Amino acid sequence: MNWKLAFTIASTHLLSKKKQSIIAMLGVTFGISMFIIMISFMTGVNQFLEDMAMDNTPHIRIYKPIELREEKIIAEGQQQTDKTWYVLEHQRPKNELSKIKNGLIMGQRIEEMPEVLGVAPEVSSQVFFNNGPVQIPGTISGIDIPSEEKLFSLDKKMDEGSLEELQKGSDVIVIGKGLAKKMNAKVGDRVSVTTPSGNNLNVRVVGIFSFGIAAWDETKSYATLATVQKIMGVDPSYITDLNMKLKDKTGAVEFKKKLQALYPNVYMEDWETANASILAGTKIRNIMTGVVCITLLIVAGFGIYNIMNMNIINKMKDIAILKATGFEGNDITAIFLLQSLMIGIAGGIAGLAIGWFFSYLLSRTPFPAGEFFRISTFPVNFKLFHYMSGLFFGFLTTLFAGYFPSKRAAKVDPVLIIRG
Repeated sequence: MNWKLAFTIASTHLLSKKKQSIIAMLGVTFGISMFIIMISFMTGVNQFLEDMAMDNTPHIRIYKPIELREEKIIAEGQQQTDKTWYVLEHQRPKNELSKIKNGLIMGQRIEEMPEVLGVAPEVSSQVFFNNGPVQIPGTISGIDIPSEEKLFSLDKKMDEGSLEELQKGSDVIVIGKGLAKKMNAKVGDRVSVTTPSGNNLNVRVVGIFSFGIAAWDETKSYATLATVQKIMGVDPSYITDLNMKLKDKTGAVEFKKKLQALYPNVYMEDWETANASILAGTKIRNIMTGVVCITLLIVAGFGIYNIMNMNIINKMKDIAILKATGFEGNDITAIFLLQSLMIGIAGGIAGLAIGWFFSYLLSRTPFPAGEFFRISTFPVNFKLFHYMSGLFFGFLTTLFAGYFPSKRAAKVDPVLIIRG
């Protein structure tokens, strides 16, 4: 087969029906451009939600949960027989401290492991912020400032004041934006903090932060480890949480198993368990994005199929002449297949360019985030893989769309066409 001659004939056929060829190309262009816009935006939203959650979520959290033990006090010291039954209704948990035994030492040892990026010790407690006669429920977390900045970038979430002010003064606190609004508190104001056990301390607000999640911004506050230990009335070794981040978050589940073998008496939670609902939502959105995008490409493919079918019907006499002059069925198939591929490649490149352009415009469009959402423009991903996938699927759909009509053209009987 002379591919150069086949290419020349295919180009001549396309140029002789410019309107038809442009419509076919626009079908591919529209399908691929919409594919790029949709997948860039949807994956951008997924990435934004995941980053927002993971910025504030440790890859593995170690803490001591509230436990209900199965020991029955009435059974102690009594002989157990097969016919003896001890039933305890409405069991209550023991009044135990939520302290991690040797928490600081444990954190230092874990941080030395090669898989670990860092460990941030924390002392957290439920508290009440007293606003006149009203008690506003919330939480206070005592943190190690350098570790918190390194692992969770809390310093970048400060709207007013500075996280460094926590290290400079004593009895100081930073609070969430929503909590500050509830208490009508500003930087420099003093607020009263009360623990459930009745301990009270007046602290000065040195900063206001916002995570972009209303549920957190309306309840959370941070102070140093020493300040929170002072509020709770506990010793300096008292630690309730160890929050760690790994160099590779995908290995969190396996690394948790390794830690559980070393420290069996503490409870550990990995980020996949903590964010199960977010991950489920991400999977659903990814499936929906894939379905919509593939549908767009298939619809574009059917459009090309119809146009190629009509093109073959209009070119029946030309096909008959070609076959009468010595062209075989494979030659005819190659000519019309080349037409389809030329349409697919031209439309695909134009679709990538248009898709990128509108994706770029979308990434610059202001997002109506409201008061709490920390995002200024629409989240859009620009990944080379998406563009390569769009071009590949565009090429594939046009290949199949052109193959079947071209096979039909190869079977044309030139005698019947010339006669009638």
